Amino acid sequence: MRGLDRQTLRDLEAALAKLEAGFEALPEAGTTALRAESLSKVLAEVAERLRDNYPYFHPLYAGQMLKPPHPVARLAYALAMWINPNNHALDGGRASSQMEKEAVAEIAAMFGWKAFLGHLCSGGTMANLEALWVAGELRPGKVVLASDQAHYTHERISRVLRIPFESVASDRLGRMDLTALERRLERGDAGTVVVTIGTTATGAVDPLPQVLDLRERYGFRLHADAAYGGYFNLAHNLAQNARRALDRLGEVDSLVIDPHKHGLQPYGCGCVLFKDPAVGRLYKHDSPYTYFTSTDLHLGEISLECSRPGAAAVALWATQRLLPLVQGGEFAQGLAAGREAALALYEKLAHDQRFVVASPPELDIIVWAPSAASVSAASVLSRRVFNESAHRNLHLALANLPVDFFELPPEMLRDHETLTCLRSVLMKPEHRDWVHEIWRILDIATNAALGQAGSVR
Repeated sequence: MRGLDRQTLRDLEAALAKLEAGFEALPEAGTTALRAESLSKVLAEVAERLRDNYPYFHPLYAGQMLKPPHPVARLAYALAMWINPNNHALDGGRASSQMEKEAVAEIAAMFGWKAFLGHLCSGGTMANLEALWVAGELRPGKVVLASDQAHYTHERISRVLRIPFESVASDRLGRMDLTALERRLERGDAGTVVVTIGTTATGAVDPLPQVLDLRERYGFRLHADAAYGGYFNLAHNLAQNARRALDRLGEVDSLVIDPHKHGLQPYGCGCVLFKDPAVGRLYKHDSPYTYFTSTDLHLGEISLECSRPGAAAVALWATQRLLPLVQGGEFAQGLAAGREAALALYEKLAHDQRFVVASPPELDIIVWAPSAASVSAASVLSRRVFNESAHRNLHLALANLPVDFFELPPEMLRDHETLTCLRSVLMKPEHRDWVHEIWRILDIATNAALGQAGSVR
């Protein structure tokens, strides 16, 4: 698996012929003249420029949350681009709008929702913006609370929406601290609590069942940012905390999930869902010209975004048609494989005295650092291992995390509150079969970095 998939281009050509046959009754209109030589030259230049990228598609890319779209998603997206539908209104995307509704309903069904309001959007940021906007409309002037390990977008969005926001401390596992949350709730001015189902730093899953208990006592609105971890509802190999949280996701008021993360989709494809369809009244608007071809509810009436690519909906629909969102299915097995890879690499790291580790992964993200005399020295070594690994085509990531997240030896000097560590997101199913190779390269890279350790203090 070294190169890029080109075999499926034949499937795209056959599908294009079928699509074209659907418009054969139209009179010939001609096409814009293409200067083949110039077009080829520009495309070759584009290909050359795109070579300046990490190999995100390869299992040896194990750094950030980057996962190649499934071939069917890539092909379906490309096929739709010959039409270029716009899912803001039925006028602009009749077929793709219906496909979006069907695909979103399948996502909602993962959490047991049949009556709901939801749609696709450009990604988790826009999806969370809509959720917090609705929360602000329903609880005006009330504070939004989220863990200090929640995505920074919640604080930023709250500023945009002019909603007061405060972060709540996390525990040493990276989860929202329940004692700190309740202490803050006792002040009585919290309108919304955001739980994170898979933090972007470590994949930690907030303790949703206990937060649901607090909602019974304090009456706040509950939003789940499951942009990263929501699909793990289908995985069979989660530990107890994550399993309990995902089993109760259907009890929140709103949630966000990102098909362009674990859902095998191209960027950008996010999804926001509301348990109560009545929140649609908040989106009410009038338009003098856009919506006269149908009296049915269209997606533009239940979203803040206007023009949106119908191709994203087509790609998602096609992927879920090929890989249904069911427990035990091929899609679910892919999630489980990534988690198995993370657990396998964690075990190797945890039993090697060259490293310090955080708690076992809850999803498929692991963090670790080289052991050293001090936290600052370990941070320097992390950067060296990062570079030495990259020189050997193993691409990791770096993160700055609280020292308390790690199981540090007592002799290690805690001269900083945060540790620059290595982070690996093993979200490709292929990672399970590549753990041995990843470990082999990491072993060599670490030894090379430690060989330079004489200058580290």
